Amino acid sequence: MKKFLKVFAVLLLLVLVYLRIEIYPQLDIITGFSAKSVASGHFIDGRTLETIQQGDNDIDKVDWATNAIDENEKSVLSKVYGLKARKAIYREGLGATLINDDFDVTKPYNVPKRSLSQSDLPYPYGNGNPIDTSFTELDALQLQKAVEAAFDKEGEQNKRTRAVVVLYKGRLVAEKYGPGFRATSKILGWSMTKSLTATYFGILQKQGKIDVMKPAPIAAWKNDERAKITLNDLLHMNSGLEWEEDYGKISDVTKMLFTAEDMTKPQIDKPLVGKPNATWNYSSGTTNLLSGILRQQFKTHQEYLDFWYSSLLDKIGMNSALVEVDMAGNFVGSSYGWATARDWAKFGLLYLNQGNWNGTQIFDPSWAKYVATPTNTSNGQYGAQFWLNAGGKFPDVPRDMFYCSGYQGQMVAIFPSHDLVVVRMGLSEEFDFNGLLSGIVGSLKKDHKE
Repeated sequence: MKKFLKVFAVLLLLVLVYLRIEIYPQLDIITGFSAKSVASGHFIDGRTLETIQQGDNDIDKVDWATNAIDENEKSVLSKVYGLKARKAIYREGLGATLINDDFDVTKPYNVPKRSLSQSDLPYPYGNGNPIDTSFTELDALQLQKAVEAAFDKEGEQNKRTRAVVVLYKGRLVAEKYGPGFRATSKILGWSMTKSLTATYFGILQKQGKIDVMKPAPIAAWKNDERAKITLNDLLHMNSGLEWEEDYGKISDVTKMLFTAEDMTKPQIDKPLVGKPNATWNYSSGTTNLLSGILRQQFKTHQEYLDFWYSSLLDKIGMNSALVEVDMAGNFVGSSYGWATARDWAKFGLLYLNQGNWNGTQIFDPSWAKYVATPTNTSNGQYGAQFWLNAGGKFPDVPRDMFYCSGYQGQMVAIFPSHDLVVVRMGLSEEFDFNGLLSGIVGSLKKDHKE
């Protein structure tokens, strides 16, 4: 018995050491993710705590957290077995922000001024009902089957699709939602937000206020090799800067999203590990650095906040859209953009039409070509904050497709050769996009632009 107790004690000690070294440091990330997720889902889209915990937070380790919603304070407190409590607060117009103990919740803050479109034009160019239409070159039955195949059958939980929206020739031709979701549901795009962030540089360049081929305006880089990094390099994720993008552990990206007060700074401090314009490395830190550079273009914080809506989101009628901010008031351009599936489709349509929105040119047509041109050393996978199919990632899908992509399988796919936009929102990284997209494209009969 004594020998057994000694062995047991040693094993217990090893377990405790493992928990202290490996697990305890992760609790900040776990409770941070959980608090932020619950606050956003509940206060932005009106989801219940149970729905969020069973859906958005049904992730390994994140599901350890217990969460409490304070409706009066509009906040969420999350803990793991009473440890590492983290709080996220919701502020109208700014969304949910994960805060630390030093954050002054009584301090006044700026809120973006919105100009929401009240156009009664049919969707997508207005807020009216979509025009019922049929195209002779569209196989409606095949399209319906392709869309329905993206959703789980009753009792299944594999595909976990929440929404699919299909625009063809500027018209809504297919739309379907999963249980609990509808056309008015606001859904987090995760890294699809990166494509929004890039677009503001295209808008400023059209206005003659910025040149993306010039060096990035970062004072800390002036006196070393990083001075050679251009905005173009940052937009293409091709700066050569060190960054670890791993959501399964404590890494650069998880520390930034769930512990940093100012998310525009972490990438600034990273050294070069490659050469600018020759070392592609996907980095959410780079996109948030770009958000900080955008903020530098304006004299006041209020102007920066307003610009994201007045120059793009409100201009194309993405009335549901909301981009959340960090503790320092920066838009989290890497990850925290929300909108309905229909409004995400509007963004795709803007790029399909090369920046023209119902007669108004938001950015120059050359910008659409720019974001869809492969980055050096990305093997045809990546453009300027957009993903590409130029390298054939989806073998049965046209190579000219370019797309916004986000965690857990968010996608806005743009097909210039087919006058087509497809949006899929969901919760599965393993979703069969090749099957969905090829099925939809296959429903278009003899419609390929030679």
